Amino acid sequence: MKRVLTIGLLAAGLMGCATPEAQLETEHTYRVEWIGERPLIDRSNLTIIFGQDGRAYGNAGCNHWFADYTLDGKTLTFSTPGSTRKLCAPALMEQEQRFLSSLGQVQRWDFSAIEQLRLWPAEDKPLRLWHETP
Repeated sequence: MKRVLTIGLLAAGLMGCATPEAQLETEHTYRVEWIGERPLIDRSNLTIIFGQDGRAYGNAGCNHWFADYTLDGKTLTFSTPGSTRKLCAPALMEQEQRFLSSLGQVQRWDFSAIEQLRLWPAEDKPLRLWHETP
């Protein structure tokens, strides 16, 4: 009897530790850490905010960017991103172009085991982002 009770309590405790599946949050900032296989240039600031109105926007490192997005379960797509047209250092401009190009190729999203948001293109490695806390 003790063994059955112990197993039941253990199972109930483990179920209580289960966390619900993480969801993509709107109106919160996600900070980009990697674009595919390459980390960001030191001190560059790339962000994504998913608006409740189906528009995404943020900082592309040099310019501000914007695009429509469609979210359906784990499927995520962006329209072709637009941006302001400020000129920055060549390395920042190249990184910004890789970022904007990567956004246009995103097809799905998930969270890694360490709760990092990953935006997956059809091919290659994902964009990896962290949820920024206020």
